[in-house]
Amino acid sequence: METTRSDGAVPPVGVWLAPVLGELTRFRRDLHEHPELSYEEHRTTDRLVERLEQAGLMPKRLENTGVYVDIGDGPLRIGLRADIDALPIIEETGLPYSSATTGVAHSCGHDIHATVMLGVALVLASMHEEVPLAGTVRIIFQPAEEMMPGGALDIIAQGILHDVPRILALHCDPRIDVGQVGTRIGAITSASDTVRVELIGRGGHTSRPHLTEDLVFALATIAVNVPAVLSRRIDVRSAVSVVWGQIHAGSAPNAIPAHGFLSGTLRCLDGEAWESAGELLDSAVRQVAAPFGVDVKLEHIRGVPPVVNSEAETGLLEAAARAELGDDAVMLTPQSMGGEDFAWMTQAVPGAMMRLGTRTPGGETFDLHRGDYAPDELAIGYGVRVMAAAALRAVLGLRH
Repeated sequence: METTRSDGAVPPVGVWLAPVLGELTRFRRDLHEHPELSYEEHRTTDRLVERLEQAGLMPKRLENTGVYVDIGDGPLRIGLRADIDALPIIEETGLPYSSATTGVAHSCGHDIHATVMLGVALVLASMHEEVPLAGTVRIIFQPAEEMMPGGALDIIAQGILHDVPRILALHCDPRIDVGQVGTRIGAITSASDTVRVELIGRGGHTSRPHLTEDLVFALATIAVNVPAVLSRRIDVRSAVSVVWGQIHAGSAPNAIPAHGFLSGTLRCLDGEAWESAGELLDSAVRQVAAPFGVDVKLEHIRGVPPVVNSEAETGLLEAAARAELGDDAVMLTPQSMGGEDFAWMTQAVPGAMMRLGTRTPGGETFDLHRGDYAPDELAIGYGVRVMAAAALRAVLGLRH
């Protein structure tokens, strides 16, 4: 086999993928059955290291969990990143390889991400044995994407991106059919923070709210008015969104509680607006709470900025996808309000993230972070083909 055609074009990846595709499906199912939370991905890391070493590669473990591996000769040409952690969610798929760990599941598709990048490593290693790659591809299996501000910061702090000139990633998308991918230039995800507001009062009887601090009313007012304040103080085009996911106070209908909290997320499509929105939210919470006389404990965890896809790296992904899957395989994807710590990497080096279709054509559209999320496993092969082709184009020095 040859790794290049006579015209210098990138070789089709499918012929190299075929011998390991069945194994990759089994590998993914093993990861799916044994999910691990952020910074607890020890078994996952061990499985990846074991398989990479079997392929004759020399993977290097990260300081806690996770691993990276270099393939090829010569200077680093590109980095590829996959996240490997799972979520604290009860799986409801009913699959024979459902999670064996109670309350933990791969409901965001990170088992697919890790398997795709393992497949890329195996394909590139096989190619390199036949005809040495005149450049190095670094594949990073990153821990703790689901824990803000994210394990990507550890990758950067450990110097794993040093000398990496560009970086690519992919993310499962249950709204896109298998065999298609979604791309866009510019921000593809939003900024995301976690906010928790705790209120403390003296408590009292509901017949005499004027003699104490009406804590439940204060919580309700914050829940409604703080998002309204931000909608009038921040440019609406930045799409600042505060959504509460938890609110709790009290245990009896005729007793005003002395303690309660609400928590949620602040999201924003624009990085600059994210900075000002965070400061404004903290101020708005305290101002809205002030008339009720409650004590306020505010925990505002700054999360991640938007993932900003550079034009060149987006073009690289699109060219690879069209070459492997056909011209109709690439679609424009809308910007997501979800947060993604790959954003830190795209701030460090030029990069892009691709949406990988996981919906069975004509089948049900599952959502991410849901216990019944069941991606079509055919997505694995398509993901390997696109990401390996993109890496090869970078190694060969093709513009796109």
